[in-house]
Amino acid sequence: MNLKRKPSLVQFLAGASVAAMGASAPLAMAQDATAGDETSDEISQDEGDVIIVSGIRASLQDAMNIKRNAVGVVDAISAEDIGKFPDTNLAESLQRITGVSIDRQNGEGSRVTVRGFGPDFNLVLLNGRQMPASTLGDCCSAPASRSFDFANLASEGVAGVEVYKSGRASLPTGGIGSVINIKTPRPLDRPGFQGSIGVKGVLDYTFEDTKITPEVSGIISKTFADDTIGVLVTGSYQRRKASLSQFSVGEWREGYLATEGNWGSLAMPGDPRFDNIENRPEGDDIYQVPQNAAYDFTDIDRERINGQAVLQFQPSDQFTATLDYTFSQNTIDARTSSIGVWFNHDQTSSSWTDGPVAGPNFYSEVFAPPEPAVGNNGKDLAITGAVAANRNINHSIGTNLEWNHPSGMRWVLDAHYSTAESKPTSPYGSNVAVGTSIFGVQSQTVDFTTDLPVISVTMYPGSEIDASNIRPSGNAFRNAYMKDRIIEASLRGGYDFDDSFIESLDFGVTFTDNKVRTAYGFLQNETWGGTLSADETPDDFFTPRSTSEDLQGMNGADSPNIIPTYYNIATEQLIDLLESSIGICSDPFVGVPLGEGCLAEYSVDRRLREKTLAPFVQSLHTFDLMADEAHLRLGLRYETTDVKSSALVPIPTGTEQSSENEIAVRYDGGAAGFTTFAGKYNNWLPAVDFDISPINDVVLRASYSHTITRPDYASLNGGLTVNSPARPNGGSTGGSGNPNLLPYKSKNIDLSAEWFYAPASYVSVGYFRKSVSNFIANATTQTTAFGLTNPSQGAVAQAARAALGDDATFAEILAYAAANNPEVVTFDADGDPVGLLGQPGDPELVFTLTQPFNSDQSATLDGFEFAVQHSFWETGFGVILNYTIVKSDTDYDNTLRYTEPQFAVTGVSDSANAVLYYDKGGLQARVAYNWRDEFLSGYGFDPFYVEAYGQVDASASYEFSNGVTIFGEAINLLNEDRRGHRRADQAVYFAAPGHARYTAGLRFTW
Repeated sequence: MNLKRKPSLVQFLAGASVAAMGASAPLAMAQDATAGDETSDEISQDEGDVIIVSGIRASLQDAMNIKRNAVGVVDAISAEDIGKFPDTNLAESLQRITGVSIDRQNGEGSRVTVRGFGPDFNLVLLNGRQMPASTLGDCCSAPASRSFDFANLASEGVAGVEVYKSGRASLPTGGIGSVINIKTPRPLDRPGFQGSIGVKGVLDYTFEDTKITPEVSGIISKTFADDTIGVLVTGSYQRRKASLSQFSVGEWREGYLATEGNWGSLAMPGDPRFDNIENRPEGDDIYQVPQNAAYDFTDIDRERINGQAVLQFQPSDQFTATLDYTFSQNTIDARTSSIGVWFNHDQTSSSWTDGPVAGPNFYSEVFAPPEPAVGNNGKDLAITGAVAANRNINHSIGTNLEWNHPSGMRWVLDAHYSTAESKPTSPYGSNVAVGTSIFGVQSQTVDFTTDLPVISVTMYPGSEIDASNIRPSGNAFRNAYMKDRIIEASLRGGYDFDDSFIESLDFGVTFTDNKVRTAYGFLQNETWGGTLSADETPDDFFTPRSTSEDLQGMNGADSPNIIPTYYNIATEQLIDLLESSIGICSDPFVGVPLGEGCLAEYSVDRRLREKTLAPFVQSLHTFDLMADEAHLRLGLRYETTDVKSSALVPIPTGTEQSSENEIAVRYDGGAAGFTTFAGKYNNWLPAVDFDISPINDVVLRASYSHTITRPDYASLNGGLTVNSPARPNGGSTGGSGNPNLLPYKSKNIDLSAEWFYAPASYVSVGYFRKSVSNFIANATTQTTAFGLTNPSQGAVAQAARAALGDDATFAEILAYAAANNPEVVTFDADGDPVGLLGQPGDPELVFTLTQPFNSDQSATLDGFEFAVQHSFWETGFGVILNYTIVKSDTDYDNTLRYTEPQFAVTGVSDSANAVLYYDKGGLQARVAYNWRDEFLSGYGFDPFYVEAYGQVDASASYEFSNGVTIFGEAINLLNEDRRGHRRADQAVYFAAPGHARYTAGLRFTW
């Protein structure tokens, strides 16, 4: 079928699916409003040619037509019907697309990786508009990511998603991996009174109780005045309760060489402890030892509210005005109870795999008994309660005016104001960790030989694992905030030629003003030696639970050596007790209270503003060549961006050693001020696309383009900060950003061959190559900062060692200082010493300070994409198979220590999908398998790897003749587990048992 590209692709597929083509994307990329809508006048069909299909096959056919009719490389997903997207989560739908992988958070798909490029390298649009993104990131720093979290959007209000894999001049920039356009329905796309209402229940596996939570969604669309006015409203409410459990190592010590003999490394020959090591790494071997290990049990309560209202006015075929508002709110309350161990790296025993990268079979340590008479409580078993209660809120209001003159002239004016804001909903901050302990560990071991590593402990008599022996210790209250605001205006024009080599000429200019604020502050009490006694701490704050039972499903959970019991902690009640008793929020050791609950004043407050002006010009040429029309699109985009960065720089006032391996950086209301820096860059971004049909139904494509991705916000923000805690014997860190950074730039080649041999069947193979430059690296310097001193090497500590011996522990040094130099010691409410203050004249702390810069490093990623979509005649059965191979010319070498700088692209891995579906007579069913190979997820001093993972999902529905549909869905049907490791396979940093999520419900469509 030879389809001339004119604007009525929607008419051609009318009745199939709203999103099959979401009519007027507000940006109205006149040339590129939709993937299969290459100009605003793309595919013309008479009313008699309307094809009416429905269900899975209709959705697949729509997506296939988008791919077939696009100029360039595009993949898509379309809704099967109004309010009926294929998956309950957008990210989980996107992973079905060839070359797309996802990251999961709290058991749900949240961010995407495309062709090996992670979330920060993919730009997300909503109806063609650049969307702001906000997230609170990790627990202990200001937010920094540009990546969009798909978990914020419910799928029921989405009409379709398009993934642009090749660059084009008319698209907003920011996505080296891809540009992803989420399309929402428009009322004039489907005249008359249309609607859908759905109700379902969701059952998540939970180790607490079986919970079924509700989800309600609806969409109503109505046109008036002879279909010249349209109103559409969508809404959804989703509540999800789930429980997740995992093993975690928060910190693996930096990779040691076998020849090293310093704190934290394994004992050398001649040391009595050497005999406790089996198969010690040797020669050039490198290894890591765990700093800690824990089991984490998290209860999640998530509430998601989405809504959209659209008003359209079309007084004539030439003019359409659209006003729309989109709202989303995602509130997550996650409560974690942990039990775990920390290592002092003294009296250790261990066993190791062979090198050159050795991994631990087990790592163990024994400790001396408590000596209360000298202030030694003994080694602690850490029992921690954590709360993360945060809310993401997105608003977007926009208007679009589109005019298509019969002469072929087209104009589109589009503007929107959109915000994304993330902030805590708790008076305790965005992330809270309140530590308690049982003091008196005799020995502790982590066995890494099972899929789920086994933590075991032996306690001294009188210190059994029982609620009556638990007492509070240290705590931290983190307060993070992020807001991203985008104002964007675009004017686009175009002209369609008749009977000419030039089919259309498009041009336009977009102005984008992106304003970002990220902030962070914390309150911390370094009272790890304990505060209130066990008798002063109510036992009913701690509810015992079986560790093995709540980790069930993963090899190792049933070990007889595993810590038998952990505790659900009443964290809020514990905070209230500690505040009323010792003022942990109103009078903390570190940080400045805001005066509201346990919120901290921001010690880091960064403001970034990017203003971008981007004109473009693009022409589409159509000519007869071989069996069909050939298409050539030539485009050029110019972008100039001004960057202004302001950062609140906190000034530390001192230091305090609180444990053997931790020195807190104190601020105590120290001075702070804003520093402002500016940067500027510009880019010329060409794009060329060509396709040809040498024989009927076969399309060959070739594309060449330049694309960019902007640096993350933390890299751009100026202002020097140092991290707390610092380390007495090295490992103290800090750094600043650099607003003069240039964006990553990629030169892209795409080649593909596609055979569309049936209405819903095709085979395709593609090759891509991305050569990326301007990678951001970190320059490090070893230097002192702010005059901060090291109390562990100061005069008071040295005097204590002279009196007690060089092997004196920190607890002994602290007790000696309290007796002889109380003016340099901090005490808790009971008068017990808890910290040693740094003094003028003490040796200064040495920090490893980092600052990002554009290195001369470059990387080339290339790969192949294979896809088959086949419908088995009229049987109703069909299959989808795809496989993506991605290779990078950069690899992380695990055998090199961090002192030898390395560069590698993260996220690179192969991926595959296999889907079997049935669609006939109102019955639809689908079984899908998604797989992603192991990949490097990040690195600092040492790498992080996420191991290969695959899961099976299944869904089924039946539609009755009255528009009622019953449906069910199962996610991760086979309960697949997930793991990640560091340099060695057995250096596990997380291992999480996987469990299924089930959905069942009812939908009524009219």
